[in-house]
Amino acid sequence: MPDWLIIVIVVAALIVLAVIAFVVSKRARAKNEERQREKAIEQRDEAQLRAREAGEAELQASRYAEEAQRQRERAEELDRKAAETDPGSGSEGRSGHRAE
Repeated sequence: MPDWLIIVIVVAALIVLAVIAFVVSKRARAKNEERQREKAIEQRDEAQLRAREAGEAELQASRYAEEAQRQRERAEELDRKAAETDPGSGSEGRSGHRAE
């Protein structure tokens, strides 16, 4: 077999091996990218869920704050009415201690 033919066969084999290595590498990279995409989707889903839960908690806290404010205003109104009804008692009587 002539030397040039052996060189051609070796070069062709190297080219085929390089193409195979490139294809395998490309497939591995594509699988890795797909895993990364799936992970990102899961993370986005969890982030959206947590954001929704945080929004619900903020809404609930806001409702509690509004209710507390209404009760505070009602207590102040009742305190004013009590002071109008018995002006001599003052606000000292609210501490729970009996005046002697």
